Amino acid sequence: MPAKKPQTLHRTLEIDGARALDGDSRSCELSFSSDIDVERGWGVEILDHSPGSVRMDILNNGAPLLLSHDRDYQIGVVESARIDSVSNKGKAVVRFSHSALGSEIMNDVKDGIRRNVSVGYRVHDMFLERVDGNKEYFRITDWQPYEISIVPIPADMSIGVGRSEAEQTPFDIKQFRKQETIMSDPIEKPAAPKVDVAKVTENARGAEQSRVSAILDIAGRHNARDMADEFIRSGKPLEEFKNAVLERTLKQQGAATADTPTIGMNENEVKQFSFVRAIAALANPTDQGAQKAAAFEFECSRAAAAKQGKESQGLFVPADVLQRDLTVGVGADGGDTVGTDMLGSSFVDLLRNSTEVMQRSRILSGLNGNIAIPRQTGGATAYWVGENGAPTESGQAFDQISLSPKTVGAFVDFSRKLSLQSSIDVESFVRGDLARVLGLEIDRVAINGSGASNQPTGILNTTGIGSIVGGTNGLAPTFAHMIGLETEVAIDNADVGSLFYMVNAATRGKLKQTEKASSTGQFIFDDNSINGYQALVTNQMPSNLTKGSSVGVASAAVFGNLSDLIIGMWGGLDLMVDPYSGSTAGTVRVVALQDIDVAVRHAESFAAMKDLLTA
Repeated sequence: MPAKKPQTLHRTLEIDGARALDGDSRSCELSFSSDIDVERGWGVEILDHSPGSVRMDILNNGAPLLLSHDRDYQIGVVESARIDSVSNKGKAVVRFSHSALGSEIMNDVKDGIRRNVSVGYRVHDMFLERVDGNKEYFRITDWQPYEISIVPIPADMSIGVGRSEAEQTPFDIKQFRKQETIMSDPIEKPAAPKVDVAKVTENARGAEQSRVSAILDIAGRHNARDMADEFIRSGKPLEEFKNAVLERTLKQQGAATADTPTIGMNENEVKQFSFVRAIAALANPTDQGAQKAAAFEFECSRAAAAKQGKESQGLFVPADVLQRDLTVGVGADGGDTVGTDMLGSSFVDLLRNSTEVMQRSRILSGLNGNIAIPRQTGGATAYWVGENGAPTESGQAFDQISLSPKTVGAFVDFSRKLSLQSSIDVESFVRGDLARVLGLEIDRVAINGSGASNQPTGILNTTGIGSIVGGTNGLAPTFAHMIGLETEVAIDNADVGSLFYMVNAATRGKLKQTEKASSTGQFIFDDNSINGYQALVTNQMPSNLTKGSSVGVASAAVFGNLSDLIIGMWGGLDLMVDPYSGSTAGTVRVVALQDIDVAVRHAESFAAMKDLLTA
């Protein structure tokens, strides 16, 4: 088990209040944490910012904005906080108070006099990630920020509001270390025992040996030793290696029956393709200027249509473009025009970040043709035999999971003036909006797709998943129901991998008010988790189900291994433009069509309760 560290720590970052502060609302957005290495008395600390690593409940429930971590000097409040998965930074919106001190500090921030923000946090879990010379690097996998402060001395200059990435660290590191010692509470002093390094090292070595052994075993069975060496060397997790082997196997399988859906665009051509120019041309078919400007996009669309063997209903965005990267930070590659918070990665990654489910499931992109995934359904049987006897012959059994393209469509309305812009920021905005609307619907069908009317079959409608029943007419959830979901998965030996609960907002509210047992003061939904497992909250989880006399009011809850959910994506993105629906408002409606399918690799990996009452 990882070592425990309950003490309080601080990290300090630079802000630029003059560019970030809204004087009317007395609010500004700032970055309060990053994954930059920070040396402590006991080693080098790395704050993990992946989903589930940061407990955000305190910051999102009115945490204080302090002056220099002094609880007697509250100068404002944290209105909201989030983890930005693209930049791996913690971000928060803070509001300064109208008190004399609050106004004084706000004005100093606005004038650029006070330029540093610090976060106070506690570490709950960590592990020894690597040893480099005499330095030990610990990754913090469970930590909880609880206050944000405006401070005079900076510690971590990697992030902040409006900060330029080119700025240099404006302080002497010796002075910073001295200041950190002064600011720290007695329990935080380096001389105090912080962590059992020997125990952490022993656990880390054991975990590493298990990871390497499992990777090599899979590589041997799938002729993937080249991939294994890279994953072992880089320290990537076992689950990620499994996903990579599966994706390569499926692409190799597809290559035997169909060509790749890409059209062979080079790097410069990929960067040249513009969603905005394509939309402007589709929205203005009689505008010769718009048609000429989008000549390259139409040429690419025709090539993609020919490669996929079907006609576009508007304009195909080739698979090459959907997998591209925009470089941020290099002026010649767009760094001069791309904001640091811009979602500048591939369209598929944008789509993944727009959903709770896609972030944690297995995504197979760039598919072409129907896909069949082999699945083992039974194993050999062991027998006890007498002397000179022979065991009965038995063998393994297999079937296949089929994935075939099903078209999902979603639309976004843009202003006509916006569609005529050409900046990279607008390009990113348009792509991001299209990804979000598609992501919402993919999220919904992955959870509750009916399997009929051209829809994929989602988790809730997959035959063979575990089931917990509340009552004839539904029932309010209890702790026993939640444990029952876990048990349904565990009895099939499927309680491994990326295990999560998934509930809607109404269910979360009910579980937060429901005690595990009477008069204990311990509630089912606590600290964004249920019984120690992270709970994902998404309103794509239905709340309008019917059970007996409870018509249209029952909710569903799911527990399971999301890495056993597979989402396949075919070919390019088909864009259609409707210039008429929003003509009176001066808007253009862009319809995005994408071929996808959803499959559950092992039904036993999931269990659901579909008659949960929240009112």
